Amino acid sequence: MEDKVFRKLFLGFIHIHILHHAKEHPVYGVWMLEELREHGYNISFGTLYPILHSMESDGLLTREDRNVEGKIRKYYTTTEKGERVLNEARKKAYELFKEIKD
Repeated sequence: MEDKVFRKLFLGFIHIHILHHAKEHPVYGVWMLEELREHGYNISFGTLYPILHSMESDGLLTREDRNVEGKIRKYYTTTEKGERVLNEARKKAYELFKEIKD
């Protein structure tokens, strides 16, 4: 039960994390998974890729397919809508952090 609660909570953090990095530079699945793991998010590709596809469908990310060593790699970049959502999420996260930090 506790794992389900943490999973739901952290999924929102993961979305924000993806938007943040995709705003800085185009990201792809393996890179993003490794980045998330460095921050303690132990998710699988089976979790990450549906998140990326959903964020693309929601207009938060745009995708560019690139040929890398003979394989197609999907790079994601934050859209204008994604940047607006990220900015609002930052404000909300900052307010929440100020409230709960002590």
